[in-house]
Amino acid sequence: MIRDTIKVFVIFTMCTVIFYVGLQIMHREYEEIHRYDPPEGPAVKVFHSQTKLLERFQLFFKAGE
Repeated sequence: MIRDTIKVFVIFTMCTVIFYVGLQIMHREYEEIHRYDPPEGPAVKVFHSQTKLLERFQLFFKAGE
C-alpha cells in the first residue's frame, strides 16, 4: 500500500516537473516575439485622432454603445 502511494507520488511529481519545464520553454519562446511593432503602410493611427472630444461623445451615444 505504501509502495503504491510512493509510486503515484513520484509519477505525479515527475509529470508536474515536465509540465512546468514545458511552460517555461513556451514562455521563453513567446517572450522573444516583439508584439507591438509600429504600424506601417496605410495603417490608421488611432491614438492621433483629429476628432474633438464632444464629437466622439456624440458618435458614442449615436451608435448606442
